[in-house]
Amino acid sequence: MREIVFDTETTGLDPKKGDRMVEIGCVEMFNLVPTGEVFHAYYNPERDMPAGAEAVHGLSAAFLSDKPLFRNTAHELLDFIGDSPLVAHNAGFDFGFLNAELAICEREAICTSRMVDTVALAKKRHPGAKLSLDALCSRYGIDRSHRVKHGALLDAELLAQVYVELKGGRQIGLELAAERAKAAQEDVVAVRQAPDRPRREPRHHAPSEDELARHRKFMTGIENPLWG
Repeated sequence: MREIVFDTETTGLDPKKGDRMVEIGCVEMFNLVPTGEVFHAYYNPERDMPAGAEAVHGLSAAFLSDKPLFRNTAHELLDFIGDSPLVAHNAGFDFGFLNAELAICEREAICTSRMVDTVALAKKRHPGAKLSLDALCSRYGIDRSHRVKHGALLDAELLAQVYVELKGGRQIGLELAAERAKAAQEDVVAVRQAPDRPRREPRHHAPSEDELARHRKFMTGIENPLWG
């Protein structure tokens, strides 16, 4: 199954109050395996960048000033994500901003039925534990030492690893091996418990003297043998 793990960076917390999406990063996965295909884009928000938001992701208004407007390149993102399920951490936040941008350019909203929220998955798997991306990376031993500031593509790549772990992760291979071992053991037991059959004497497989003589004649006829 194809899934897209994504993350956004914004000018603030609420698109209804004028905050805009300034960056999106997407990672393509097939059957929980990253394919190496990604989508990454910065967008000019057509407004200022609050200091608090810039402190989180490091994207200044000056840096974003020459980036494309979302409405002019929205088709590139929509072509990449297609109709696949979309995985995000606290997905309601990212869906809210993505759909707000689509509304601005009068495009159809992405249905929340496609939404997979890793926070909700983590709550079920680790009730009462810390659920931030950093906390989950620490729990699963995922290296995030290069994450100095938030970045949409980097966070999507980290989240893709977390998502695999939340879905069973490295245990999937172990479980498969265990199932195979169990099946093999059941086969052995089935053979041991098979009903009695008439005993057959071992068949004689040794070559006859005639066969040995013909083999020797064949071998002496080989010119410049490798073993000579």
